[in-house]
Amino acid sequence: MEMMRSLRHVNIDHLHVGWYQSTYYGSFVSRALLDSQFSYQHAIEESVVLIYDPIKTAQGSLSLKAYRLTPKLMEICKEKDFTPEALKKANIGFEHMFEEVPIIIKNSHLINVLMWDLEDKSTVADKHELLNLSSSNHLEKSLQLLMDRVDDMSQDIVKYNTYSRNVSKQQQQKHQYVQRRTQENTQRQSRGEPALPEEDMSKMFKPPQAPPRMDTLLIAGQINNYCQNVKEFTSQNLGKLFMAEALQGHN
Repeated sequence: MEMMRSLRHVNIDHLHVGWYQSTYYGSFVSRALLDSQFSYQHAIEESVVLIYDPIKTAQGSLSLKAYRLTPKLMEICKEKDFTPEALKKANIGFEHMFEEVPIIIKNSHLINVLMWDLEDKSTVADKHELLNLSSSNHLEKSLQLLMDRVDDMSQDIVKYNTYSRNVSKQQQQKHQYVQRRTQENTQRQSRGEPALPEEDMSKMFKPPQAPPRMDTLLIAGQINNYCQNVKEFTSQNLGKLFMAEALQGHN
């Protein structure tokens, strides 16, 4: 980071726009990516992270996307306050964590000529591979990863529900203690005795530790990403099926 800032200070066009990470089946929404992108984006505002999926690309669909952290998430990460109250106050959800930056790939004329030449030399079987109606293991693996993330989300929900019950139970105990204290002071006052000294309620009733909610948001974001991948894959398969049905109807 220091070298990048020094190069920019002397007006050297170093063309550094961030960093990249390879992934598989769209599994990239994690705390490690969040922390790394925050470090880059905090140092250089226009930094992005490129996400490349070699498995999806090998199946004939280029998977290359660029993301940035939203301004809301940048403020949360600067404060390092991931409590439920802070996230609720910031009104941030998993859909407000990352913003996608459009990517435009331009090839030189020589590369375009090479691509055309390779396309002419490709076999007929390779050209018709995209029309294969058989379902690969991509959908099965995506659904398996989706179920794993849903299980993680369920565990986090159980933790948060336990925290909520503990907070409610403590509030009831605190309220009952205050009522007993008030009644006792009233009785002492009627007998002409001095009231009991006030005690520090925060020391007597320490609030339970709130579970961090940032991990839950990341899990929700990853679940959403898996759902988008499944939707895209199934849409392509349905298109192939409708096209095959139409071709069979003409025969």
